[in-house]
Amino acid sequence: MKYQITHTTEYHYSQAVGLCQNEARLQPRNFGRQYCDSSRFDITPSPSDFRERLDFFGNRVAYFAIQQAHTHLSLTVISDVTLFPKQNPLGLFDQMTWEQVRDLLQEPIPPMQAQAQSQQGQSQSQVQHQDHAPDFFDAQQYLLDSPMVATSPELADYARSSFHPNRPLLEVVHELMTRIYKDFTYDPNFTTIATPLSEVLHFRRGVCQDFAHLAIACLRAFGIAARYVSGYVETLPEPGKPRLVGADASHAWFSVYSPRIGWLDFDPTNNTVPLDQHITLAWGRDYADVTPLKGIAFGGGQHTLSVSVDVLRLE
Repeated sequence: MKYQITHTTEYHYSQAVGLCQNEARLQPRNFGRQYCDSSRFDITPSPSDFRERLDFFGNRVAYFAIQQAHTHLSLTVISDVTLFPKQNPLGLFDQMTWEQVRDLLQEPIPPMQAQAQSQQGQSQSQVQHQDHAPDFFDAQQYLLDSPMVATSPELADYARSSFHPNRPLLEVVHELMTRIYKDFTYDPNFTTIATPLSEVLHFRRGVCQDFAHLAIACLRAFGIAARYVSGYVETLPEPGKPRLVGADASHAWFSVYSPRIGWLDFDPTNNTVPLDQHITLAWGRDYADVTPLKGIAFGGGQHTLSVSVDVLRLE
């Protein structure tokens, strides 16, 4: 499946900005089920400095600076992406329990020790651990609280009904995703980036970012590694109605780690396991690690912001 994503961000300032420096995480990642064929930037005014790098999590980051006075900043990123729907729904029937996964993540085996044990014979769980060693050790950083996702007794209480003893992990996660979908109302006017999870939980309202953060906090409260994923999802028009260009938006979901199958994505906003309609931009501990566009501007006074996203299926 091939897509073309056009993401446009525009700032209008009441006073001139003399200098701005920005970081954009708006280029899709390359990984098992996704490949970014091309990605290009159109920035107005033209930047005096432009560089690209990978961040700590392997996300693509573009830095740019504008050193001329301006009252309008426009950034458009056009990316062509190919999706290979390799995420197998049969992974949902993995019978490894959440307690087994929790215990493995809390008591890792050093790589050299795992190699020695493989030569001498070891348990099935240790073999699974060794087979996924690179992902396994990376997953441990997603067990801890992060700037925007802090566990709490209240969040653990909400999640507890899904964590039955000896229940397969992915069955737990699937039910938790469905519960969030049913229990919470999508309300784009209720929360901001700074709204704490305690308010989201209390009022049962929020947006995709909030629902992803909520699920991650619930899982981490029980010792399960979960990470935040930013990206896009294709939206299809109702039958007989034309497709609206620019009506799509940035999206967020979460991913959970299982030693047997690696990372598996879940979308609580839509109560679905992402396959061939979710395009991944970046992942990290929470939204703060994957903010699509951030920076500093000197001057500018008041400003208005507009964002337009178009996800076009090419075939």
